[in-house]
Amino acid sequence: MFENLTERLSRTVQQLRGKGRLTEDGIRETLREVRIALLEADVALPVVQGFIGEVREKALGQEILQSLTP
Repeated sequence: MFENLTERLSRTVQQLRGKGRLTEDGIRETLREVRIALLEADVALPVVQGFIGEVREKALGQEILQSLTP
């Protein structure tokens, strides 16, 4: 179970790093993948929702510098 979760999260981070720029859509897609991975690993739904909500708030609440690459 943990190996699958680790693999899915690692793959998601690699995809994020491969993008030229961070965009709102890219962040949303990444959070969707993380949400699915956590739910498939039997993490409780309220925990997943809280975690994704906090990450979304912090990620989308930050001004993304155009020169910043993931």
